[in-house]
Amino acid sequence: MAALDPALRHGGALDAAIARFGGQRAEWLDLSTGINPAPPPLPDLSPALWQRLPEAELGASAIAAARSCYGAPLQAGIVAAPGTQALIAALPSLLPHGRVAILEPTYSGHRLAFETAGHAVIGIAALTEVPAEATIAVVVNPNNPDGSVHEPAELLALAERLAARGGLLVVDEAFADADPGRSVAFATGRPGLLVHRSFGKFFGLAGLRLGFALTTPGLADALRGQLGAWAVSGPALAVGAAWLGDARLCADIRASIARQHGLLAATLAATGLTPVGGTQLFQTIRHPDASALFAALCRRHILARPFAYRPDWLRIGNVADEAEAGRLGAALDDALGEIGPPA
Repeated sequence: MAALDPALRHGGALDAAIARFGGQRAEWLDLSTGINPAPPPLPDLSPALWQRLPEAELGASAIAAARSCYGAPLQAGIVAAPGTQALIAALPSLLPHGRVAILEPTYSGHRLAFETAGHAVIGIAALTEVPAEATIAVVVNPNNPDGSVHEPAELLALAERLAARGGLLVVDEAFADADPGRSVAFATGRPGLLVHRSFGKFFGLAGLRLGFALTTPGLADALRGQLGAWAVSGPALAVGAAWLGDARLCADIRASIARQHGLLAATLAATGLTPVGGTQLFQTIRHPDASALFAALCRRHILARPFAYRPDWLRIGNVADEAEAGRLGAALDDALGEIGPPA
């Protein structure tokens, strides 16, 4: 079993990969993040957006576009943030300390944020395992990294039970935009429910740093106050308002991501690797020594995402086109020839 460098245990750690395995950035294919690898061209932005603090009207335009795109009702409170990670980190300090149930394995940032804020966190394997004493539950839907999904009715029933005891269900829909049919954004605004939505993954602009929380007006106001004034840059708000408000663009991006997903699925199938799950933006595969497969791909300057808690899993993000699919397929064939095929 190959040792896993702690610096490489998170998606996007390209600098750490280069430091260990060599090469130039332009030579690497980064498939570690689950971010759309083919973003649309940036819109023309006024130079004033870079020169001035963001105006309230611009923020309101981005919120209105998010409300329309996500299908949130008028009674929902919506707050924009510099990425959903900022919201994940800010939320726990606004909630009374209590027992937090997190459906795991999942994105570890939720557990870290609640534990850092002093909450007692337990991991659960199914929604039916949320204990009666829990006041907060966290579900990533669809889940990262195994792609498991839960129907809206199931989630809203849990939110109602938590609300009855003054609690909150947090639904992280970071990967929902490519397949929004199971989103519960339409139900936000009621007590007991908060939904996180990520801009950067679907639109392929993680560096823009933009995300949204959809919840009650009161909790949205508290989050906004926690983030502070001018938390989101003017350029980010302008791009968000333009793209979230463009239904045709969103449909085109969904079609593009579906093509990427098909290329990735075909590439993995041709190498004999079977996904354990995934979303439209990534697939997670099983190999008895996934860390060795990870390192073998790195030696071929392809970065994937390993998991310390599941040494037999490796997450691989979408390829942008046939050329990237061909490169990935050749690298996987070589790597599996080196370390051995999956069991």
